[in-house]
Amino acid sequence: MMAGFDDYMNTYLDRRMKDIIGEWNLGTMQDFGDYRSRLRLVETDIREMGQFTQDADAKLTDMEQRLEKVREEKR
Repeated sequence: MMAGFDDYMNTYLDRRMKDIIGEWNLGTMQDFGDYRSRLRLVETDIREMGQFTQDADAKLTDMEQRLEKVREEKR
């Protein structure tokens, strides 16, 4: 009796696996296959964004200082 149920469940799961994965937002080995390379790309993007933020902050500070000098000269 249990073998019949196991066969039924195996058949059901085989037929519905794609739907189950989508429904439950499950990851597959294919999804995680390039996980490390994707993680490295994200880490690189984060470093680049951090550098951009530092550069932009330095430029903004410089512009604010120049603006202050222009305002002082107008007085």
